[in-house]
Amino acid sequence: MVGTRAISSWRAVPAAVRSLARPGGAAARRTASQVPHRAANKIIVPGVDKTIAVASAKGGVGKSTTAVNVALALSQLGQRVGLCDVDVFGPSIPLMMNLAGGKKPEVDESSGREKRLHPLENYGIQCMSMGFLVDDEAPVVWRGPMVMSAVDQLLRKVSWRNLDVLVIDMPPGTGDTHLTISQRVALDGAIIVSTPQDVALMDAVRGVNMFRKVGIPVLGLVENMSFFACPKCGHESDVFGRGGAEKRAAEIGVDVLGRIPIELDIRIGADKGVPVVARDPHGRISGYYAEIARAALDRVGGGADRRPPPDIVMM
Repeated sequence: MVGTRAISSWRAVPAAVRSLARPGGAAARRTASQVPHRAANKIIVPGVDKTIAVASAKGGVGKSTTAVNVALALSQLGQRVGLCDVDVFGPSIPLMMNLAGGKKPEVDESSGREKRLHPLENYGIQCMSMGFLVDDEAPVVWRGPMVMSAVDQLLRKVSWRNLDVLVIDMPPGTGDTHLTISQRVALDGAIIVSTPQDVALMDAVRGVNMFRKVGIPVLGLVENMSFFACPKCGHESDVFGRGGAEKRAAEIGVDVLGRIPIELDIRIGADKGVPVVARDPHGRISGYYAEIARAALDRVGGGADRRPPPDIVMM
């Protein structure tokens, strides 16, 4: 029988994380010849086929909201999807996926196999986040090496169950976490999220260049908060300007995967833990995320409609 124990206190996290066994052997990896852009020394996340990072070089542009809804849209396309929140200092996934303040991940302690964290699941998405391992209001006051160790464990020491796609919600910026993941994990591509104004797009270009420098394909830009459509008359107002993402994307040679409007339902869904794609998977707003998910899947070589989409059960 598989023995498990819940991690019950945030003070226990460092010891629990460090106690996990060494990485799996060659059986858990694919070779660089199978995936040309992946270096031979990069780790394939066990149990995962494709890995996509969702990043922004600037905070406050809606990156985590985009990551959550794109993950759900990928699931609607028939993919088995996981969502890993590697923002150690400001995890958002527990709240957005309605998994905050509840059950903690368990650690498989059965003899004869690696110890791994079991992801929590909601809306058909397997999820892992530092937010599951600390109290909701507890700060994570860690230095760089411990943060990097935690990120490493969140990716590689989790029992991801036969995923087609793992979506990694990156922290904002272009710091140590980004560099560590880009250099050590075999990413299939990165999505850069920005808003239309120049001050955000300037940082988005930095994000694109960072991934290019470490050899990670940039799948494209997502222009979030692209416009506001009046709910009464339908008139579109360009609150943050118009066409900025298309212009900068053309200048740096990347695609625009999609434009997401400013919508009250998106914000309400994120705050209540009922993402808009989970609440209304076939609705107008969900269509924006479906467009992005399909474009990203095409670029990483994934196949849509591998299986029927899951029945989403609200918690």
